[in-house]
Amino acid sequence: MTLIPLREFPAINAGLNGASAVFLFVGYIFIRSRRIVQHKICMLSAFTCSVVFLGCYLYFHFHAGLIRFGGQGWIRPVYFTLLISHTILAVTIVPLALITLNYALREKFGSHMKIARWTLPLWLYVSVTGVIIYWLLYIAYMPIGAPA
Repeated sequence: MTLIPLREFPAINAGLNGASAVFLFVGYIFIRSRRIVQHKICMLSAFTCSVVFLGCYLYFHFHAGLIRFGGQGWIRPVYFTLLISHTILAVTIVPLALITLNYALREKFGSHMKIARWTLPLWLYVSVTGVIIYWLLYIAYMPIGAPA
């Protein structure tokens, strides 16, 4: 048994994705203005949000199972295109984020900057599309088989 009802996890996950996106964006602004400490705090916060998200996401789907999209018509291919690109990049971003973070923590800033140029936009895409997918799946269109 959990202290948080299962039905709350999708909103929590969307909030974690949204927070990660905000931290990533603000961290980018900080590094562009050479505010290194603030950049580091934001990026570590984004990473923490993403790790907590992953744990919550896996917990939810382990207990709730598959949630089917309830939308019909033109929105279905839009939703599934977004979902497929999101899922592929979400799997890709895990090693990219770990490598990028590793370079930064080891102070190998040349390598860090080279990979961060790829990691940041992909991670932002995954975070933002995670929120959009939540909205489409749980708010705009009623899911089929959602936990009560």
